[in-house]
Amino acid sequence: MKSSEIIVGLDIGTTKIAAIAGRRNEHGKIEILGHGRTESIGVKRGVVSNIENTVNSITKAIEEASQKAGINIKYVNVGIAGQHIKSLQHRGGIIRENYDDEISKEDVELLLNNMYNLNMSPGEEIIDVIPQEYIVDNEQGIKQPVGMLGNSLEANFHIIIGQTTAAKNIFKCVTKAELEVVDLILEPIASAEAVLSDEEKEAGVVLVDIGGGTTDIAIFQENIIRHTSVIPFGGDVITDDIKEGCTIIRKHAEELKVKFGSALASENRDDEIVAIPGLRGRAPKEISLKNLASIIQARMEEIIEHVYYEIKNSGYEKKLIAGIVLTGGGALLKDLIQLTEFITGMDTRIGYPNEHLANNVSDELASPMYATGIGLVIEGMRRYYKENEAIIEKEKGKSRESEEPTEKPEASNYKPLSFLKKIQDFFEKDDV
Repeated sequence: MKSSEIIVGLDIGTTKIAAIAGRRNEHGKIEILGHGRTESIGVKRGVVSNIENTVNSITKAIEEASQKAGINIKYVNVGIAGQHIKSLQHRGGIIRENYDDEISKEDVELLLNNMYNLNMSPGEEIIDVIPQEYIVDNEQGIKQPVGMLGNSLEANFHIIIGQTTAAKNIFKCVTKAELEVVDLILEPIASAEAVLSDEEKEAGVVLVDIGGGTTDIAIFQENIIRHTSVIPFGGDVITDDIKEGCTIIRKHAEELKVKFGSALASENRDDEIVAIPGLRGRAPKEISLKNLASIIQARMEEIIEHVYYEIKNSGYEKKLIAGIVLTGGGALLKDLIQLTEFITGMDTRIGYPNEHLANNVSDELASPMYATGIGLVIEGMRRYYKENEAIIEKEKGKSRESEEPTEKPEASNYKPLSFLKKIQDFFEKDDV
């Protein structure tokens, strides 16, 4: 395998920062070469709140991943989320001058790039433009227009919008960690790549990624992304509720949630008690697991109600045959499937990111909490192959013989997209 095919995903989350390096093996599966994880100190609800702390955490995670994988990591695909993210549907089109010629890849790219020039509110920028379906001379439902004949080329787009400053802060942190951003990828889209099957996307499915600071939602139907949203609540709010409700320190609240937490109070007996070490010189504190579950259930119900509102708001509530897939660290909470099914009335399962992974992956990485990081590698790889399709095909025809490498391989980069280019130009212009 050539070293140029190594892709690195960097998940800058509220509770953890994870760096994952991977490449595609001969069977088309993703082989994880190495990963690094550190506690995230400078991020709140998916948005950078302290540049220096975030840079330090990124550096540690990258160093760990680099060491395990035996590569020099310079290029990374970075996840972006946070409560500032929103999405909208838009139709755009172009009139072709040479309508006797076939529709080319350049025509499609021109239409796509035009979408980045839509007027946004001050301080907002288009992060990503995802074509849903194309229309050629009023003929709807076309997935691939290249090669067709037509006078007008239109498309329905799913446009993702975010705050420019939030994206610039992420870019600044990654650059200060002496890395280069290949692409900014919306985290729910990355998570979906890791845990959803093509059949589920075709049938209609809701991906709910419950992270530390935010809960990300992505709705797919007929293999097309129909709706994305970010809810500004996650696992950290539940920890804070336990801390306040049980009058204990945050560290103990987090441990209680992970080890004994349940999303259904009715599943716990009244006589189930856990003792927590008292603060210096004080007696241990006893906490009822039923009381703990009641606190967790109240907050989880609120989060799921928000999710259900977004499902209804999308207009696809009745078309989601595959139901809901829960992933992220928060999805590991006991009895969460039952609570979600009770509130929404939709089939629910936990999404593990092993759908596209090679067999030798560790149990730790197969956890829902790494869905976004692994998804960033998968989506980054998809974009890399799409961007470099012609070059890769050309190189396949050449001889496979090459000299022995004298240096560590480097992870791949490719041509950045419009929004990222704007951010790069901003920092180059200001010499930041």
